[in-house]
Amino acid sequence: MGGTDVTDGWDWRRGGETPAPARPPGAGAPSVGPPTMPGADRSPLAPPGNGPAAGWPASSGGPTPGWPGSSGGTAPGWPAPAAGGPNSADASAWWSDALADPWRDPAAPTAVVVPGVVAPGTEPEPVTDPDAPGRPTLRHLLLIPVITALLAGTLGGALGYAFAVRGGAGAAVLGGAPAEVPALAQRKPESLAGVAERVLPSVVTVRVSSLGGTSEGSGFVATADGHVITNDHVVAGGTGKASVVFNDGSTAPATIVGQDAESDIAVIKVSRPGLRPVEFGDSDGLAVGDPVLAIGSPLSLANTVTAGIVSALDRTMQAGEPGGPVRYYAAIQTDAAVNHGNSGGPLVDGAGRVVGVNSTIKSLVAEGQEAGNIGLAFAIPINQAKRVTQDIIGTGKARRTVIGARADGPTGVVGGGLRLAEVEPSGPADGAGLKVGDVILKINGRPMTEPTDLTALVRKYAPGSVVTVEYRRGSARQNTSVTLAADAK
Repeated sequence: MGGTDVTDGWDWRRGGETPAPARPPGAGAPSVGPPTMPGADRSPLAPPGNGPAAGWPASSGGPTPGWPGSSGGTAPGWPAPAAGGPNSADASAWWSDALADPWRDPAAPTAVVVPGVVAPGTEPEPVTDPDAPGRPTLRHLLLIPVITALLAGTLGGALGYAFAVRGGAGAAVLGGAPAEVPALAQRKPESLAGVAERVLPSVVTVRVSSLGGTSEGSGFVATADGHVITNDHVVAGGTGKASVVFNDGSTAPATIVGQDAESDIAVIKVSRPGLRPVEFGDSDGLAVGDPVLAIGSPLSLANTVTAGIVSALDRTMQAGEPGGPVRYYAAIQTDAAVNHGNSGGPLVDGAGRVVGVNSTIKSLVAEGQEAGNIGLAFAIPINQAKRVTQDIIGTGKARRTVIGARADGPTGVVGGGLRLAEVEPSGPADGAGLKVGDVILKINGRPMTEPTDLTALVRKYAPGSVVTVEYRRGSARQNTSVTLAADAK
């Protein structure tokens, strides 16, 4: 047939219809069936054996009349078989004109692949697929947790930022980039903050009951067994019952050991274990301009710390309430803020050592009005306060230092000085050769201008101290050494 279906005229090779070849005149319709294959049993539907089946064309002995490709010739009107075709004389067992096979599926490939038989022992070496997944290496095992941690951190940071923004924390960035902490902000032990931290546990608030109510001031622990130094005017008029409040807020009852009105020093005692006494400095070693801290409870504000400098030394003071005792002392003047309630509290130097006892202030208010700080406060020198405290603890009372002479007022002449109105017989001044009418110009280099100066400056020194007195007798200036003594009272 040459690949042409004579039944419907469709050419499988061309993909379209072709007209059927003309039949010879007088010929009947061609037989319908598979063509005869060259050779025995080569028909795709040939029955087993070499003989033809009933109704099928014979495989040998001549072609079926009317079928092309037989050795006996072709039917009239049919083309001759192609050389090498299935019915040609030189056709092989498997012809190459597969496209002319009427039983071939047009969609099937033209080549027929027959798997070869592998002889035993000649199997090819196995080939590993480079794209196939292999066993994980150490690097892979390490990368897995690292990548997991990075993803977890990124997710956590994103969630944290989202919550912060939602809560309003991301609205604005306050402050600059972090910088090195300044030295003053590191609170070294020698800084003012370090000093305050060390001293505050030793400072107390003193409360004393009296007939008129409760008097309140400040104080500080002087001994490990509970002696506390404060001002006499804080405990004056009390009933003997007192209490102290420590910087941690705890309280303890206290008893009054003794007091000295003229030096304005009092000592009370508390029973409490683990007390930390202050460290004492040397008030005679101070200089104007030294930094100081005032610590106490001004206006009932406990644990208050104010800072300033020593603005003057040996500022002679005469203080006291009307009708009360007169107090004399050569005070340390400071501009550290001191108010009511600071009385009795410590004035400490830059090393945290107590150099004075805060006592009084200067004010511009009228009598009867509440006074406040104007930058002029005065403290009793600690050398004097220590001496009085030791006397009170040892004997219950303090000794007063005297020179054995009395001045009645300034001379009013050029050069100043105090004229002696009285000289006690056998007293320190008399023993040094001073006489009534002599003009005291200086004591230890300190000029004398007011009668208060002589009394206050003498009481700064301990009994037995030797001071140099410069005086004028007539028109001559002279110097003498006076050994101070304790009052006989």
